[in-house]
Amino acid sequence: MSEISSVQQPPADSDTWLGLSSGELPVAEAYAWAVRPDCGAVVLFSGMARDHSKGREEVSLLEYEAYEEHVVPRLGLVVDELRATWPDVRRVAMIHRIGPVPIGEAAVIVVVSSPHRGASFEAGKFGIDALKSSVPIWKREKWRDGESWGLEAQHITEAGS
Repeated sequence: MSEISSVQQPPADSDTWLGLSSGELPVAEAYAWAVRPDCGAVVLFSGMARDHSKGREEVSLLEYEAYEEHVVPRLGLVVDELRATWPDVRRVAMIHRIGPVPIGEAAVIVVVSSPHRGASFEAGKFGIDALKSSVPIWKREKWRDGESWGLEAQHITEAGS
């Protein structure tokens, strides 16, 4: 799939960088790409694989699976809504990892740049929240006492719902 193979390099002709990666996410590259001379703010959210979650001690594995052909189109809808709400936003990167993610590595990044910090912070928060609720990506956790494919996760909704 092209999103997986090309996500390590930013787009040359767009202010939107979306995709999936089966390897480490390009965190530093996405931040550097978002920097522009007309922007005084870049907000980077990096969701990290951690060794615990609510009621789950000693998490040893996080693994993500996606309905791959729907991920980039749904991310595009999130970005459309984000840009409509915060028209000053310049660059947006939203990249999610699939497959196993070692503890301490990034599973998802959302990067937003704008002339002022308010729009970047608000748009970045909207971006990760909308991604989590509207993009078909599922997480499997394995911990000391069990494992789950996130059956307790919320249902997929449309961006902005």
